[in-house]
Amino acid sequence: MSEDNKIRVGVIGAGNIAKIAHLPVLASLPNVEIPVLFSRSFDNAENLSRQFGVQKTARTFEEFLKEDLDCVVLLTPKTIRKEYIPALLDKKLDLLIEKPLSPTLKACEELADVSVKSGQIVMVAFNRRFAPCNVKAIEAFNGKRPHMVIASKNREYKEYRGTMENAIHMIDLLRHILGECDKVSAAAKFTDPFNEDLCTAQLEFRDGGIGLLAASREAGQWREQIELYGNGITAISDNLDRCRIVYNDREEALDMTPFRKGWCTVIERLGFENCIKHFIECVKTRAKPITSAEDAYKTHVLLDSILRTAGLPDLSKDWSEE
Repeated sequence: MSEDNKIRVGVIGAGNIAKIAHLPVLASLPNVEIPVLFSRSFDNAENLSRQFGVQKTARTFEEFLKEDLDCVVLLTPKTIRKEYIPALLDKKLDLLIEKPLSPTLKACEELADVSVKSGQIVMVAFNRRFAPCNVKAIEAFNGKRPHMVIASKNREYKEYRGTMENAIHMIDLLRHILGECDKVSAAAKFTDPFNEDLCTAQLEFRDGGIGLLAASREAGQWREQIELYGNGITAISDNLDRCRIVYNDREEALDMTPFRKGWCTVIERLGFENCIKHFIECVKTRAKPITSAEDAYKTHVLLDSILRTAGLPDLSKDWSEE
C-alpha cells in the first residue's frame, strides 16, 4: 500500500475488457492508484496508460514484477494465464482474474489449488453476480433458495465455444443462487460443435431446486434474463436493466436507466464496478471473495458436465491447439 494508503493495482492486458470495464473503474476509485500496465502489445498498453492515468507502461513481464504493488488485475487471454499466475503469487500479490479461469478443467483445478495454497486473495471476475438487478432479485428471497431459476443469455451472433465463453455467466449464477448441482440433462444444436447454435440444460440441485439454462446464438439481439420462483415470490432481472419483484399482493421494481439521474453506465449495469470494488475491499480486509478461484473451479466443473452431456467439446483439453 502506498504512503497515502492507496491500494497499488497493476494491470496485465490491454484488450477491450481492460479498456471498456476494468481500467475505467480502477481509475475512478479514490483509494486506488495504477502504477503499471503491461501487455504484449506495448502500443495498446501505452495508449491506455495515457488515457487512464497509469504511471508506467512495462515492456516485459519481468519489468512489471519489479514494481511495488499490492495486487494485480489479470486480463490476458485465458490460454496464457498460467504463465503469469504462479509468478504473481510468488510475489505475494492478490489477483483478480477475468473468466474463464482457463480453457481446461485440469488447469482450472491446478490454478485454484495453487491459489488456495498461496494464502493470497484470488478472485475470478464473474461480474454478473454483482449486477444490481441480479442482486436485487436474489435478495428478495432473504437467504432462502428459490425452487426454480431460469437463466437465459441469448445473442445475435456465434462465437468460438460460445457456451464456455459467454453462457458460463448463467451457469455461475445458477450455482450462486441454487447451490451445488447433482444431476445434469443437456442438449445442444450445431453444425460446427465449436460454434454451437444453442445449448440448453436442466439442472437438479442438492438443496432441491431446479435450474434451467437457455443459450441461443441465433437471437435477434443480445438479451439475458434470470427468473426466480418460489416461496410465494417471483423475481425477474430483465436484461440487467430492470428488476421486478412480484408478491401475492404487491410488486416492486428497480430501473437502472434513470439511476444517477440517467447517467447509469454499462459498467454499473453489468456488475463490473461492484465486482472490482469487492476485490479491492477483499484486498484491504483479507476477506475471501465470493467468487474465489476455489469457488470458480466448481462453476467450471458444472460447465464441463453440461458441455459433455450436450455433446459439445468439453474442458478435457485446450481445443484451440488442435
